[in-house]
Amino acid sequence: MAAADTVFMRGSDAFAWYMERDPVMRSTIVAVAWLDEVPDWPALVARLGRAVELVPLFRTRPLEPPARLSTPRWTIDPDFDLGWHLRRIRAPEPADTAAVLEIVHKAATTGFDPIHPLWEFTLVEGLREERAALVMKLHHALTDGVGGMRLSLLLFDRTAEASLRPARIEGFADSPPFPTGSAGDRHQLAEAALSHDLRVVVEAARRGGGGLVRTLARVGSHPLSSAVEAAETAVSVWRFVAPVHSTMSPVMTARGLGRRLGMVRVPLADLCAAGASAGGTVNDAFVAAVTGGLRRYHERQGASVAELRVTLPISIRTPEDPIAGDRITLVRFPVPAGIVDPAQRIRATGARCRVARAERAIPYSNLIAGALNLMPSSTVGAILKRVDFLASDVSGFAFPLYLAGARMSGYYAFGPTIGAALNATLLSYDGACCVGVTIDTDAVADADLLLDCIRQGFDEVVALARGVGEAVGPRP
Repeated sequence: MAAADTVFMRGSDAFAWYMERDPVMRSTIVAVAWLDEVPDWPALVARLGRAVELVPLFRTRPLEPPARLSTPRWTIDPDFDLGWHLRRIRAPEPADTAAVLEIVHKAATTGFDPIHPLWEFTLVEGLREERAALVMKLHHALTDGVGGMRLSLLLFDRTAEASLRPARIEGFADSPPFPTGSAGDRHQLAEAALSHDLRVVVEAARRGGGGLVRTLARVGSHPLSSAVEAAETAVSVWRFVAPVHSTMSPVMTARGLGRRLGMVRVPLADLCAAGASAGGTVNDAFVAAVTGGLRRYHERQGASVAELRVTLPISIRTPEDPIAGDRITLVRFPVPAGIVDPAQRIRATGARCRVARAERAIPYSNLIAGALNLMPSSTVGAILKRVDFLASDVSGFAFPLYLAGARMSGYYAFGPTIGAALNATLLSYDGACCVGVTIDTDAVADADLLLDCIRQGFDEVVALARGVGEAVGPRP
């Protein structure tokens, strides 16, 4: 990949960054590594310092051109201080899981200072039974779920002994030199960024030239089918950007800044088996478990719901993409929530998800994001704020990891709601599905009840695995 494509934000990166203008749309990711013991602090500092050397994007900060005329650029922070980004604290009483989740809650609801690189790590010590937790906060513009898992291998390792040594460089390509810059450089940046954007458009046109020739040739021989394909692509693009005027949920209608966090843990093999028993995938079973919980919640609130609109992140990452950077696109579509039978709900959910993953507009995601970046934040809000929930499924690690000598017992990610009533993020780790739930408390009147209902939704789906789990192994 050319250096300029890394130095300047891609459209999807800038989309995540510009959403910060509306705090409800904030794109902050917070992950928690639960540790069986306190890691070796000097080893952790050395390990993270080496990782930042290998991925210099984590020493950069965003620099925007005036009036959002062109793409923002990453610039090296000349005053970068690892000690500002890596901190250690003692857990407040009662030093339990809830105390850590309160720290996570504050991290998730606090914006970044753009004069610093967009990440902060906090080691929480003094938990009960001499345990610890590493709270990792970073902006979505820096990476996505797939990239985050690759970046994890710079910080964690497969053995306690190896994790005490600095990160290795194998598998990481040389990064381009990032420029330095300050707010006074914004007008010079605008000229360089506009030039970069022009090159991107020209390159896109060049790559599409061959396809255009083939398309024109196809139009000559198959005019009707070609016209249908063009119309289907246009409709697909419209589905990506069309504003949504109301929620499908009759009770989760408000949006605000309050958040409540929760965790659900189920065996990965059981969720795999449950999905397979209904002819679906882990993701189908995961989304069906969440919708089953949401159906229960609506019933407890005296309401019924047949369908709910979901935002599903889909990875558009290619082997040529750098390890960092946001390489996902967001697809919105309704999924069944009123089907009581979990197997039928999994099948119906899988059918909807397969249609969404085949959207013709997905290859144009970066161009669509670039166009949306030129529009007011209210336009993006109209696209996402009336989505009912967000569900993200991230393939993690099938083996245990260690951080500076300490074994990690659980790995949870709490994704941003970006306008939805809740975000449920599944991260697979060492044979378990670790589901982090972020709830907008303005949208959900009783967050504790919703968490209980979601747990019941997973229980009914996992129950399908009885007698099937032995035959189905975990996903790669």
